[in-house]
Amino acid sequence: MRVVNIVHDSIVDGPGLRTVFFFSGCAHRCKGCHNPESWNPEYGDEWDVESLYREAVGNELCDVTFSGGDPFYQGTGIMNLAKMLKKAGKRIWCYTGYTFEEIQKRPLFKSTLEYIDVLVDGRFREAERDLTLKFKGSRNQRLIDVQKSMNESTVILWDEH
Repeated sequence: MRVVNIVHDSIVDGPGLRTVFFFSGCAHRCKGCHNPESWNPEYGDEWDVESLYREAVGNELCDVTFSGGDPFYQGTGIMNLAKMLKKAGKRIWCYTGYTFEEIQKRPLFKSTLEYIDVLVDGRFREAERDLTLKFKGSRNQRLIDVQKSMNESTVILWDEH
């Protein structure tokens, strides 16, 4: 898997302390993206799933966030990592330019959702940028409670309470 950066103890990429993996590769190329170097799928360092797992479980106080680029560009690697982290009790957030509905149409992406707690979906839109929003960059993006949404077969927004 290609990783641009790993940030430990983040407080801006989901609730509480988080280990954040910034993965390489993104074709969305959103204007105003805060991480355009991550668009290149060859940028960053090569990591194996087991090493990333150890990086995340090393701090038991931190949950995990997948960001990028777009984590779904990591194929089965992202699903395997999410599965391992979920089994270890980590709550997982995932930022993606795909919408929840688009993910549902792609079998591998949809399978990965089984292990994701909150999906921040949708492309960043510079015209809808809002610095007052919590955990997202533009008003069109949604914070989706993935497990409730999959159980109810409709999008259920995450409620931090």
